[in-house]
Amino acid sequence: MKKRVRAIGLALAALMSVSMLAGCAGSAEEKDNRQIIRIGHNQSTNHPTHIALEAFEEFIESELGEKYNVEVYPSELLGSQNEMVQLTQTGAITFCVASNSLLETFSDSYTLFNLPYLFSSSEAYHASMDDTSITDPIFKSTEKAGFEAVTWLDAGTRNFYTVNTPIESPSDLKGLKIRVQQSPTNVEMMRLLGGSATPMGFGDVYTALQAKIIDGAENNEMALTDNGHGDVCKYYSYDMHQMIPDILIANESFLQALSNEERAIFEEGFQLVNQVQREEWVTAVEKAKERAQNEQGVTFLYPDTKPFQEICEPMHQSMLQQHPDLQPIYDAIQKYNEQYASAES
Repeated sequence: MKKRVRAIGLALAALMSVSMLAGCAGSAEEKDNRQIIRIGHNQSTNHPTHIALEAFEEFIESELGEKYNVEVYPSELLGSQNEMVQLTQTGAITFCVASNSLLETFSDSYTLFNLPYLFSSSEAYHASMDDTSITDPIFKSTEKAGFEAVTWLDAGTRNFYTVNTPIESPSDLKGLKIRVQQSPTNVEMMRLLGGSATPMGFGDVYTALQAKIIDGAENNEMALTDNGHGDVCKYYSYDMHQMIPDILIANESFLQALSNEERAIFEEGFQLVNQVQREEWVTAVEKAKERAQNEQGVTFLYPDTKPFQEICEPMHQSMLQQHPDLQPIYDAIQKYNEQYASAES
């Protein structure tokens, strides 16, 4: 707890320093009385998430620029995802992007989207996440905690990638230390699959791989190139164990203080973030895979996913027994799974 408080304090101090520097730089100019909207995320500036947030910044300032000054901070400049979520809770920052897996620690409702093999295809995943009857109960479940999800971002399919060991069946994971997101569901998934779960912040993964503290990780293709993991890990296995969205969350007090007209503009901005990010994602993944193969020497593997799925299947019933209120949402997702069951090639 002391370390967490100290980390948050450092992030706040950094924010204050940025504000002071901006104040000094503008002392000779007309004072800017606009409200600063700070948005933090953990990706690089060429990532689809950052591109989408820049589009949001441009849109909000074009519509409400006389009142709001939007600032986007990439690459964990405002702290780790966990720290940024806490800063958003308090209102120290206004928005941040967090993995659904992390949000599970703030609301049990997010456990549902973390289930391995919840979606039968990318089409079923997208259709489910676009259905507000599915997402709204979960997105609003953290209102009392001080924040609310305002849109989702495509984070693709999560797969295992390793330094030395090709993962072609669950038995290949035995004894391997695999970095997972800081989520109880992900830890349990690794236990069932036979690997050793090693939760850690995303920003620490590259160093841990280099130092051989861990044997691999699990993420989408972008992690190989955008974050350099493919420089160390030479095997990427499409076991397709999860399709987990990233979530743009907002400070609840900020949202409630908006006028009806302003809220409508922000809602349009949230839709823009979703649209731009998803469009950029498709192109970015294609480029990442090509670069990983040709420049980093990564080998892509396509194992039979059924053995992985069968091992993880008990997690579905276990989750529903613990959270029976999520059964209707789970059932709604299954309808999309049936509709788009054969969409994946």
